[in-house]
Amino acid sequence: MQYTYFFWSLILLLIWLVVFVVQRPQRKKMLMMSVGTAPLGLSEPLFYPSYWFPPTVLDLGEKTGFDLESIIFSFAVGGLASSLYGLFENNKLLPVGECERHSRHHRYHKFLLSSPVWLFLGLEWLTSWNAIYTASWSLLGGAIATVLCRSDLLVSVIKGSFIFTGFYFLFFSAMAASHSEFVRLYWNHANISGIQIVGIPVEELLFAFSLGGMWSAFYEHQHWLRLKTY
Repeated sequence: MQYTYFFWSLILLLIWLVVFVVQRPQRKKMLMMSVGTAPLGLSEPLFYPSYWFPPTVLDLGEKTGFDLESIIFSFAVGGLASSLYGLFENNKLLPVGECERHSRHHRYHKFLLSSPVWLFLGLEWLTSWNAIYTASWSLLGGAIATVLCRSDLLVSVIKGSFIFTGFYFLFFSAMAASHSEFVRLYWNHANISGIQIVGIPVEELLFAFSLGGMWSAFYEHQHWLRLKTY
């Protein structure tokens, strides 16, 4: 199982490439979200080994807490979480009107846009939660903040949450099936709930749900765009 995480990170990257080729209208969004998400892989020391401790290429995770797999994984999930929900729809991104941008309703635009960051820092300071819970609830809070600021993105947030969770469930199930002992051996079960859904730690699905909700509308929120479906 030395290369399980690396191998499945590459499979996820291959899925990303397929979606990127097929999803022509949202390629720019998908690429920018992936590039922006990839550096979050450097946060792996927050999770390793308190949440999990999978074997990594060159034993980088064990030696440093950082690893190549997490950067590849973060790059792939960033693009997929932001774009999967529109895969089977004919969508176009259009600019939000200048009048709407400068309305009083959006005076806290930057503050709400950055809400996952300050929520994460606040929860890290106020609680002793495992980082997987802090990250998940911060992303979910960011998704809620997005909807409060941009109610027109509610459908994208809901669809993004459920579609990416469904995709991640299938992906994780395949990864766990390839090595049946992977979850048992490399998740720090003493530090998490121990609840599993068909062998998948519920924390993984909570993370997927919150990431799908936040990332599905983040690009539109940040760049003042609205989604039009044809």
